[in-house]
Amino acid sequence: MTGLRRVVVTGSECTGKTTLAAELAARFRTAWSPEFAREYLDGKGPPLTAADVEPIARGQVAGEEAAERRARGLLVLDTDLLSTVVYARHYYGTCPEWIVRAARERRADLYLLLHPDVPWIADGAKRDRPHARERLHGLFREVLDDLGARVVDLRGSWPERGARAVAAVDELLAGPQ
Repeated sequence: MTGLRRVVVTGSECTGKTTLAAELAARFRTAWSPEFAREYLDGKGPPLTAADVEPIARGQVAGEEAAERRARGLLVLDTDLLSTVVYARHYYGTCPEWIVRAARERRADLYLLLHPDVPWIADGAKRDRPHARERLHGLFREVLDDLGARVVDLRGSWPERGARAVAAVDELLAGPQ
């Protein structure tokens, strides 16, 4: 879609991504796409294996494309293929090359990287890495740097994160396409 700006809320587990993505979409009156891996896991059940990486990636892309058709100038994503790359490498040591390539080709205009400096809050999803959030955060940072992505780091309290996120999206929308 021409003129559509893509903003991805990303980072390690339980840092408020889903909540922030939904709030940004509401604030900017546009569509958002939830994390597909959560839906996939709910349907399949644990444990995930390396064989699940490609179906998760395909489902993530399909969800994003469906949300793009509903978006108005801005699309907010609760993760993107970058998360698939990070978690595949973290759990299985590798990620299929087509997913890495697609993550690069589908790179968003802005990534909001949430730091794991907030309390771990169990959200009903099968989260298993409360002790690994800092390490995973570093992996997200590495992949974002490798992609040459525009990144805004979000730290602090929930209200501070929300205010900084809104300011970053306002700045993106005010800039040249």
